[in-house]
Amino acid sequence: MKNFLVVVDMQKDLVDGALGTNEAQKIVSNVCEKIKNFDGEVIVTFDTHNANYLESAEGRKLPVEHCIKGTAGFELDENVKFALENTDYTAVEKPTFGSVSLPEIIKEKAQDEEFSIELVGLCTDICVVSNALILKANFPEAEISVDSSCCAGVTPESHNAALNTMKSCQIEVY
Repeated sequence: MKNFLVVVDMQKDLVDGALGTNEAQKIVSNVCEKIKNFDGEVIVTFDTHNANYLESAEGRKLPVEHCIKGTAGFELDENVKFALENTDYTAVEKPTFGSVSLPEIIKEKAQDEEFSIELVGLCTDICVVSNALILKANFPEAEISVDSSCCAGVTPESHNAALNTMKSCQIEVY
C-alpha cells in the first residue's frame, strides 16, 4: 500500500506574512515533524497567484495580495523548507483553493496500487478542505485523513467547522 502526504500551502504569506496567523505559526513544528517521520510520498501544494491577483475573482473578494509567484511570500516557510530538504517531493502549483490536477498526480503515482492520503497545512477552512473533498470525490474508497494538529484555519471557529465538514464527508480527522 502506498501512502501520500499532501502538505497544503505552507508558504510564508500564509504562515507569518500577508495572511499569516498565530494559529498558522503554531502548527509549523508539527508539520515539520510529520514530514520528517512520514513513510511515503510527499506532495506539496503552492497557492499560486500572479501580479494581477487583485483583478481576479478571488482577489476581488479577498483583496490582500499573497503568494504572488516570484515573491518571498510565495516561498515555503523556512522551517518547512528545511524539513523537506532531504525529501523527494512533488510540487503542485494551484491557482485556486483546490487542485484539480492533484487526483491525477496521485493516480499516476499509485499505479493501480491501493493507497492512503493524509493532508496537513493551511488553511483548514479554505484550501485543506477543498483539496480533501476533491480527493474524496475522486477516490471514494481510499483512506483519506487530516491531522488536525497540523492544520490551522483563518479562525479557530472556521478551523473546527471545516474539520466537522470533512468528518461529515467520511474523511478521518484526528
